[in-house]
Amino acid sequence: MIKMFIIILLFILAAYLVFHCYFHYGPKGRLINKLLGPGYPIIGTLLDCLHSSEGLFKLLITRGDTYYPIYKVHYYFFLTVISIRHPDDLEVILNSTKHLDKSIIYKLFHPWLGTGLLTSGGSKWQSRRKILTPAFHFNILQQFVEILIKEGENMTRSLKNAECTVTKDLLPFISEHTLNAICETAMGISMQGKDLFQQKYRKAVLRMGELFIYRFIRQWLWVDWMFSLLPVGREQAKILKTLHSFTEKIIAERKDYHKQTNGQYLKNLNTKVYEDDAETIGIRKKRLTLLDILIQASQNGTLSDSDIREEVDTFMFEGHDTTATGIFFILSLLAEHKDIQDCVRKEVNAIMQESEGKLTMKSLQDMQYLERCIKEGLRLYPSVYFISRITSEETQLKSYLIPAGTAMHLHIYGVHRDPNFWPNPEIFDPDRFLPENIRNRHPYSYIPFSAGPRNCIGQRFALLELKAIIAPLVHNFYLEPVDYLKDIRIGVDLVLRPLDPHHLKFIPIITKCT
Repeated sequence: MIKMFIIILLFILAAYLVFHCYFHYGPKGRLINKLLGPGYPIIGTLLDCLHSSEGLFKLLITRGDTYYPIYKVHYYFFLTVISIRHPDDLEVILNSTKHLDKSIIYKLFHPWLGTGLLTSGGSKWQSRRKILTPAFHFNILQQFVEILIKEGENMTRSLKNAECTVTKDLLPFISEHTLNAICETAMGISMQGKDLFQQKYRKAVLRMGELFIYRFIRQWLWVDWMFSLLPVGREQAKILKTLHSFTEKIIAERKDYHKQTNGQYLKNLNTKVYEDDAETIGIRKKRLTLLDILIQASQNGTLSDSDIREEVDTFMFEGHDTTATGIFFILSLLAEHKDIQDCVRKEVNAIMQESEGKLTMKSLQDMQYLERCIKEGLRLYPSVYFISRITSEETQLKSYLIPAGTAMHLHIYGVHRDPNFWPNPEIFDPDRFLPENIRNRHPYSYIPFSAGPRNCIGQRFALLELKAIIAPLVHNFYLEPVDYLKDIRIGVDLVLRPLDPHHLKFIPIITKCT
């Protein structure tokens, strides 16, 4: 028995070495091995799994600087990734209509998000993008703005009800309202009175991110059956039930709404989706939403129920979590830069006065200084700090030829802080986005919403939401830091978020406190 075990072990080792030599020293491997990168022979970067989430994020930053502007990472087994951050190289990948497929790491999202718009590729991605694009048409955004403004007012009102200075753990406070906003705009479902329901969902999203990273850095856990046998695999199964239950209830509620109205507002949806119609039905206004488009497509036989859920799962996660972290960092930056905060307040106050104290689509669009602050905040702290694609063919980058089928990590955080394109990159300076300063800048040195044909479908929605929430807060409160960004700990996660609670002080501009 022992002899047989030794023979099997030697066979596995020999097979591993054969595959290792083929992958690393074959035609593809010889091209990749021209690049420098971290790691050791045979085991590659296996020891990365010993690092904490914070340590892994620091590795991501330091390796990008050490091997600038491009490097390889040999993961153990047979996965090699090339990391790029030079705008010329980013443009080659992002601007192409060929390198549209996400890399293998996105398969770890499949249990949660399926193969929706974020994770799908090829003809399925093209079909879904075509179906969903009308949901972000300008006239539909005009309807959404009313809800976004209301949510910003609700957020402000919750602080004003305390009358005196309020100190908040910022990110949970914000994410509650961004989840409300995506539910009511894109899904047509209000979260009012469902606090425990949505808290459970938000907690599950955070834990799912932690489990994703845990699995990502341990490549042997990419095997589904192996992962499912472990405690973390069983925990993920429970988390998935929570996440999917949340979205299934939202879908069911919206379907029930259309059933009660005899589906009359799904008829001829393709021609009506662009109309600015605010006809009241009972107490609910008629707004055609992203979920309505999906439901209609299912009735036409284009999508199944599982197809609807994977898109709702995708937009629920991306639509609330990324905007929440964006708002978090921008408010923190404004709190720490009083002069810039005062300039934002001056602009917001003037526009509010012109619009008689009410925000509108036009007033949000007129807030150009606030927009520059938002853009600069997203430069320093992009919510999506890296993305990953796979090359569909042999590709010439600035300095290296990359073989087909290579996983590419596009380092957004790194290019946003590259001193070759951003002088004094650590400084918060909204004037970087003045027209005269943008004019000669490399267009792929700033990509908070990705770029090219697979850019973020909801970027205009996100910018409007950021303005609609930040403007009333600055109009009604002075923001002061309690915790500082220089002390913040950031870990590897699905989005860029702090590891610890981060507090901000909201001081009413007109106070009743004694």
